[in-house]
Amino acid sequence: MIDEVLAEATEKMEKAVEALQADLRALRTGRASPALVERIKVDYYGTLTPLNQLATISVPEPRLLTIRPWDASILSAIEKAILKSDLGLTPNNDGKIIRLVIPRLNEERRQELVKVVNKRVEEARVAVRNIRRSAIDDLRELEKEKIISEDDFHKGRDKVQELTDQFIARIDELGKLKEKEILEI
Repeated sequence: MIDEVLAEATEKMEKAVEALQADLRALRTGRASPALVERIKVDYYGTLTPLNQLATISVPEPRLLTIRPWDASILSAIEKAILKSDLGLTPNNDGKIIRLVIPRLNEERRQELVKVVNKRVEEARVAVRNIRRSAIDDLRELEKEKIISEDDFHKGRDKVQELTDQFIARIDELGKLKEKEILEI
């Protein structure tokens, strides 16, 4: 029973880390990355569709993204979606392909991005702590129902705490790496 609670907690914590990684990939640094734009929703014949399902996104140079839609008629819709996004980038449309030049970040923007990273990291930590609380509540319930002993409850609680500490360390490491990437000139 304890193993089931631990397995479920591990799975949920893993998902929290994956969500953080996806969030951090979408944050703009000084270099181009397809992850910056692939989740932008484009109005494609009345349906909001992620950009990566409508076009090929490539990085021909470190500070340039190119977006080549499979259907040339949606170029303007893609352009509008990029302008509406919070990226702060201006698309250049030549009729076949959209180019996004990624400018260097100034110091003020870097500091703002670091604050965003820290906020997302803290949200992930809170999510992991909530999973820990839920797992300990499950163990307490098993103890109340006499399915596990008090000693087993304490051992299980300690294992949940160890698991939580491991995931918090991973989250902190992801945050530090992203912060370093943002502050890199």
